[in-house]
Parts: sequence; structure tokens; C-alpha cells
Amino acid sequence: MSDTLYRFTISPNGPVFDLPIYVALEEGIFEKNGLKVEFVDKYDPASSSQDPFKRQKEALYEAGVASAYNLCEWAGLDRSEKSSRGSQVFGLRPAVAAQAIITFDEDIQEPRDLENVAVGINELTGSHYTTLQLLEGAIPRDTIIVEHAGPPHERYQSLKDGKFKAIAIMEPFISLALKEGAHIVAVNFYRGAEVISPDVPADKRETYVASVNAAADLIRADFNRYKHHVVAELNGRLAPEELASHFVHYAHSRPLDEKRFDYTYEWMKTWNLTKGTSEYKRLVA
Repeated sequence: MSDTLYRFTISPNGPVFDLPIYVALEEGIFEKNGLKVEFVDKYDPASSSQDPFKRQKEALYEAGVASAYNLCEWAGLDRSEKSSRGSQVFGLRPAVAAQAIITFDEDIQEPRDLENVAVGINELTGSHYTTLQLLEGAIPRDTIIVEHAGPPHERYQSLKDGKFKAIAIMEPFISLALKEGAHIVAVNFYRGAEVISPDVPADKRETYVASVNAAADLIRADFNRYKHHVVAELNGRLAPEELASHFVHYAHSRPLDEKRFDYTYEWMKTWNLTKGTSEYKRLVA
């Protein structure tokens, strides 16, 4: 039967975002739906570059090794706009994750306390975009400072080492930080994007998304059963039962409609995060 399956290759993202893929593989959902889904490489949590296209997931996709990957919504538009291979956002991913601004500094208790305080982010990822969104309603734009601090492991260590007073981070690092004495200053849930090569037939794209949706249903029904996948990258520093259940949700993927695109794209333009020259049909499938 395996010879008849359509091969669909994935460039890995963090486990909290790729969990529906792990579950769909583990539970045989992809194979049942006629897909042979494979990660083309093991997730590298240390993959770091200020240039997004030199990071693991983007580099593998751009090299033509992978058919798809997921990332935050804004970055999905950015990468599709700048892709040398060609890509489009096929839909919003199932992982609805929180980025939290966290600190160990007792003098920082609310977003207003971050005026002219550098927040560590990973440039042009969810940590970057959500920090701008979280702070722009609380303090003047010209007092918002974000600085590239690398991937989650490096970002969190920079916070502990005192290189930053605050950072933006997602799970499992939110739960780890709270366990180790940090507190949350602000939190924002956001959808991500499924970037899939236009070379993949439309029906196979739809089958892939339907499969991760089915996996999201299983996670939502019993998140505890799958938490070990999310905490694995912490190498024992956080037990599965210590991972909070409220900083990430799993829902069905849905299309990125034109109204949402227009609002998102215009917002990106106001921060000079895009030149703003692309149309909806160019970036969204």
C-alpha cells in the first residue's frame, strides 16, 4: 500500500507548533488518508540566524527538500513574498499558541513598564510580531525596543543571564520560566500559517490539512497524552505534567481570508515589515 501513498515532506518547526503532525504520524492518520508524510530533518532547536532564510525550516524549504512548513502568520506572508522558490500560505495552522513577555524583574509588572526597555525576540518570527502588537497599545511606538536574541533556548538563557530584562517566548518555555520563578508581563495568542509549495496538488494540500485537523481533535480531547512531545526539547527540565494546558490551543486549520490578509498586511506595512507590493492572490493560495 505504501507505494501508492503521496510523499509529503515537512521542514520541522518547534514541537509545540508541529504537535498535530507528530500526532497524525503517531496515530496513522496521514497514511489512512493516502499520504506518506516525513520530516526531512530532525528539529534543531539551536538553528539560529538573523537572516530567516538561513534558519532550518526556511533553508530546507527553499532548497526544495521539503514540501511544506509552518510558522507564524506574519512570517508566512513575509517568507512567501521573499521566497526564491515560490510559496504561498495555504491556511492558518492548527496550533493557536501564546507568546508571553516574561521577566524575572520585579520592577516590570505590566506592559507600561517596558517603555524604552529592550525585549529579546527572534527577528521576524511570532515573538517579534506579537511583541509589537502587545506593546503598541500600551506605550508609544517610538519607545518600543525589540532586539534579536535568537531561538527560544538562547533567548531564555539570555534572560536568565541578565542580558535582557524581558523576552518574548512560547511553550514549553513559558511553563519552564514560571517554574523557575519568572512572571508574565503580557501574553498574546496568535494563529500561524501553513506554507505549502504550489507544486503540491491542491487535493493533496487539502488532505494534509484535513489530517492535521483530525490530529488537533485528538489533542484537544486529551492534551496530556501528547505533552511529552512538547517538553522533549528541554531534556528533563520540565516534566510533561508540568506543562500548562492554557498557553497553547489546537483548533482546525482554516483559510486566510482576504479581509484578514488586508488588515495583517497593512499592519506589517506600518512597521516597515513589508514593502507592501504584493496582492492577496500572490501570497495566499
